[in-house]
Amino acid sequence: MSRRTLARALALTLALAAPAATAGAAEIPRAPGHRLVSQYEGAPAPARPVPGPAPAQHPFLAPNGRSGMHGDAWGSGTHPYAGPLGRDPQVTSEQIAALGGECATTTFDAAGRLITVCGTFQGFRLKLLEPRTLATLAEYQLPQRSSTVEALTRLDFSKIFKDTSGGAYFYLDNEDRVVLADSRHHILRIAHEQAPDGAWHFAVVDDWDLTGVVPHDCVSWTNLFPSGVCDPVTSVMPDWQGRIWWVTRLGRVGTVDPGTGRIRSVELAGEEIQNSFSVAEDGVSIVSDHALYSFGASADGTPVVRWRQTYDRGTGTKPGSVNQGSGTTPDLFGDGYVAITDNADDRMNVVVYRRGAGVPDDRRLVCKVPVFAAGRSTTDNSLITWGNSIVVENNYGYENVTSLTFGRSVTGGVTRIDVRPDGSGCDTVWESAVRSPSTVPKLSTANGLLYFYEKEPNALGIDAWYLTAVDFRTGAVRWKRLTGTGPAYDNNWAPVTIGPDGTAYVGVFNGIVAVRDRD
Repeated sequence: MSRRTLARALALTLALAAPAATAGAAEIPRAPGHRLVSQYEGAPAPARPVPGPAPAQHPFLAPNGRSGMHGDAWGSGTHPYAGPLGRDPQVTSEQIAALGGECATTTFDAAGRLITVCGTFQGFRLKLLEPRTLATLAEYQLPQRSSTVEALTRLDFSKIFKDTSGGAYFYLDNEDRVVLADSRHHILRIAHEQAPDGAWHFAVVDDWDLTGVVPHDCVSWTNLFPSGVCDPVTSVMPDWQGRIWWVTRLGRVGTVDPGTGRIRSVELAGEEIQNSFSVAEDGVSIVSDHALYSFGASADGTPVVRWRQTYDRGTGTKPGSVNQGSGTTPDLFGDGYVAITDNADDRMNVVVYRRGAGVPDDRRLVCKVPVFAAGRSTTDNSLITWGNSIVVENNYGYENVTSLTFGRSVTGGVTRIDVRPDGSGCDTVWESAVRSPSTVPKLSTANGLLYFYEKEPNALGIDAWYLTAVDFRTGAVRWKRLTGTGPAYDNNWAPVTIGPDGTAYVGVFNGIVAVRDRD
């Protein structure tokens, strides 16, 4: 069966099965072959914390490590908690729906409960989960995305997997409230509360309507053939003054003043934004498929470009990329640096800039380092940054959950690059052959381990997925633990997230997986 035919068949199956989605707790089923592959490799690693200053704590976000997909306002991809060390690690999972149900962004409230958004074919679900059992404590149904309606009516499965809107990105604020943009072009602030009888529920406490400034003639079950423009909201983040910034797929950048409800926006004509963005006291860093931007805001909240830097966007979209441009959320790190990857045709580059507003144009670029094999390099996930170090993985060849079936894998590769102490350039520290097809990897600064979600080729056609721990200092693989087999365990762009209790969580196509050391 060709990949295109397989995708269409799977989409049709999902469409027919969608009404049967279940809310009850259940393990994610494993495909045949899980007893024929290694369950655990390596040995427990010693905890070796990595020194260095942590990213600045944002005053309007939950504490670093539990506020969003990338861990903090700087997008560092780090957690201050010690993840599993590989001591007889145990695996549990939660199936969110009969088919589909992937949980992407995962955050944690002050008590360590998981707050996540899980994508099903009936719409996104905001869920509150118990951290040990993964049982659902509360659920809030978000509107169905137009890409899902298109996928089910036009049998174009790729629509879903290249859509980063509708709540896939969200953040937890300094009062443990979710802030997200739904598929109706509304920004919602949602609290979770416990009733006197012990039951939990979600409640919308604020609702800001962007339809007055964002085109919203989108495909829906009641509007299958729209004639206008649909511009989905990709991500939201607050700045240091408390404004809520938002970006859209078609290049709109805007703010909402939570106190007055005032909305202001500008448009980057002819450009797309498919990633989230990062925020520091000195501004908002946004990357489009043409350029990296630093934004500030005028007195009335209108976004203002402080500087713009184009990069090599190549000549087309690579397999493993959502669009023709950088696949990374900007990382803010070190002594005033910002890093992204480009989309150069032969070899993708890690590109580091000085982010200060007063930096002369001829001193903006710090380094441009090519990574991975010629003709086989791209990433559509955020970098990891700590101190002056950058870690990047190779996603070349991954498109969606049909890409790696029947034992296939990707070219793979992970590289660490360090900016020199004097800022005169960058050097490659180590390279690894780890094959992490599409995860947002993470670093536990408390134990010095990087966590990837890995899949090796298998001659028997078994699709085995592993949580893999890599030494941040050396790039050596310390251990790996099988999480499951089959497409249901494909993480499909979802991140690894380290919880306050030391558990590593991975969103996968059929729900969420947890890996923790045996008590």
